[in-house]
Amino acid sequence: MKDIILKAENISKQYRLGQVGTGTLSHDLNRWWHKIRGKENPYLKIGEVNDRSTKGTSDYVWALQDINFEVERGEVLGIIGKNGAGKSTLLKILSKVTAPTTGSIKSRGRIASLLEVGTGFNGEMTGRENIFLNGAILGMTKKEIASKLDEIIEFSGCERYIDTPVKRYSSGMTVRLAFAVAAFLEPEILVIDEVLAVGDAEFQKKAIGKMQDISKGEGRTVLFVSHNMAAVKSLCTKLIVLKNGAVFFEGDVDEGIAVYLNAENDNFDDNAIYEFIKNQKDDSFILKNVFLCQDFSSENNFYTNKEIIINIEYEILKDILGLRIGFDLIDLTSGVVIFRSFHDDLESDIKYANKGKFSIRTSISENFLKNGSFGIKLAIGIHNTRWIVYDDNLVLKFNMTNVGGLNSAFTDSRPGFIMPQLNWQYVDN
Repeated sequence: MKDIILKAENISKQYRLGQVGTGTLSHDLNRWWHKIRGKENPYLKIGEVNDRSTKGTSDYVWALQDINFEVERGEVLGIIGKNGAGKSTLLKILSKVTAPTTGSIKSRGRIASLLEVGTGFNGEMTGRENIFLNGAILGMTKKEIASKLDEIIEFSGCERYIDTPVKRYSSGMTVRLAFAVAAFLEPEILVIDEVLAVGDAEFQKKAIGKMQDISKGEGRTVLFVSHNMAAVKSLCTKLIVLKNGAVFFEGDVDEGIAVYLNAENDNFDDNAIYEFIKNQKDDSFILKNVFLCQDFSSENNFYTNKEIIINIEYEILKDILGLRIGFDLIDLTSGVVIFRSFHDDLESDIKYANKGKFSIRTSISENFLKNGSFGIKLAIGIHNTRWIVYDDNLVLKFNMTNVGGLNSAFTDSRPGFIMPQLNWQYVDN
């Protein structure tokens, strides 16, 4: 038997753009007239999909549309998607901060939410007073809160400021204390939005460890929204991907991350590199084209047992001293740079690059990368002077799929980004 602790049924949320409230008096009267006749709200039949990047024609937008899922006790559900996909709206509905337009939420037990910096905190009250306030909101007695007080303060790392009004805390300190309160006051369901990103690396590590203890050790449920794919992968047991307010994927964490990253790369021709190529204004260098291929056929889904060719085409408008053409190889799940390579790495002297049109090519060896989603970010510059092409958005994305062969039994489970073929030998004693 499944132990379902949270269930969302047909959740939809509609907003009216450009105004606060429900709209005009005529709309309110129309709703009332339909209601007294036992008919459906007429404005539920209109509205557009929530795509923030396009201009619409309707005053109504569906931030969420027909969301259904179940969460079992002890499960850690990750919710990911682009900005504006509906993640925060869904968490606010689950936390009962706002009500759905249609549908219902069924839950068993207390829900503690950490949706934004300072959620539920009174800035005029001290950290200690806010701990008791939040505990009371969760339905705990003063005695229960006092028994956890020392643990909360120690975990937050804010002991020196615990009797100072919260309005004087930094955003990082506020999140530390808010998370400690939410985690240690033992709600059955803990809801965490992207706020942990405000904390430093040490606190993020502590927070993720605590959430793992909450779910695995104490059997409580966590709902976690983040853009940090490494955190999602290490913490979550199940994943939902939202796209334009609807469930785009539900299931396995690794598969869901791959689906999300692939969806981000659907419009490859609109990649920022091609926008840069159209709009660049450097007087000495023009990037003409850059593309990846395998077996000389251009694709974005590659196989681990074949090398990946990186092609860069460019034009030099005037002689340049110390032109360096290279790239960073990036793991897109974590954002970690695996390595950087330049075309002149083996040169001992700085050389002139002459005017003309050129094409340069290099490759990433077969059986080097394991399964995953990766990116190539161009790093083109003039030696020790300036970057010509180097921007966080200029990334060519691709996915690696294992097809057997080297380390095929281990590539899905072992940590790291690469699977080098090392030479192991027996040594006589």
